[in-house]
Amino acid sequence: MTRSVPVWQTTRFRLSLQRPLIMGIVNVTPDSFSDGGQHATQRSALAHCEQLLRDGADILDLGAESTRPGATPVPVAEEIERLLPLLRDAVTLGVPVSIDTYKPRVMQAALDLGADIINDIWALRWRDPADPLDGQHVIAAHASCGVCLMHMHGEPRTMQVQPMDGDVIPAILGFLRESAAALQARGVARERIALDPGVGFGKTVEQNFSTLRAQPALLELGHPLLVGWSRKSSLGRIAGPRDPSSVPAGQHERLAPSLATALLAAEHGAHVLRVHDVRDTWQALQVLQAYRTPVAIK
Repeated sequence: MTRSVPVWQTTRFRLSLQRPLIMGIVNVTPDSFSDGGQHATQRSALAHCEQLLRDGADILDLGAESTRPGATPVPVAEEIERLLPLLRDAVTLGVPVSIDTYKPRVMQAALDLGADIINDIWALRWRDPADPLDGQHVIAAHASCGVCLMHMHGEPRTMQVQPMDGDVIPAILGFLRESAAALQARGVARERIALDPGVGFGKTVEQNFSTLRAQPALLELGHPLLVGWSRKSSLGRIAGPRDPSSVPAGQHERLAPSLATALLAAEHGAHVLRVHDVRDTWQALQVLQAYRTPVAIK
């Protein structure tokens, strides 16, 4: 199967993937692992969206529930209440808007307001026992929205208590292949479906890095590849600052390793990088682009 994936079809945008795109993270939550509470009001969250666009974001990824290890689920109504006011403004900013959710009712509400992408850590498997609506139906019923299917071992509350065993790549490849095929069987076009190996979701440090080395195999699945290394705990385990007190104010202690893995992922074919530090990632990618294609410096 060809590795060439030139576009990602979303609700309003047909995204060229000739260069790596930057997906900027916007958490409207009080408890996300890295920036919980910083953008919990609509005004501050919208200002953050606008800043990310100035910094170089190509896509905005809005999330209203933390999925960090050990996180407690948020009721559907509360997630919608947090999310929709910001989404109404975000869809006017001229870029694709992704919604980080696994709940079908939240997906439906967001798509009804014009969201472009559903970014689902459960890969459309989650079900509310009291509600017959399922995520595959929501995506299949939409004419053109994009979707990202992620591999996760277990669920957020327990995934790092009992991570996967051994070589995880065959399981990840099989799961993502089957998940994409199931959605295509329901009429969703291949170019609407992106895949994410799920760095940090039920995997050890070494297993996370094995997904980076396995990107060529992931690309063989024939879908856009989205990766999210930004500020993950695995980076702190291997490259935390020697002296945390030396980290400059306003700079995250995992910035440098986050940039290193973003560049490695891009160099090994990742199409979309989901990041917190958009400006720094954009600058790093300019260096990579200059390395790939010599440019005249003004």
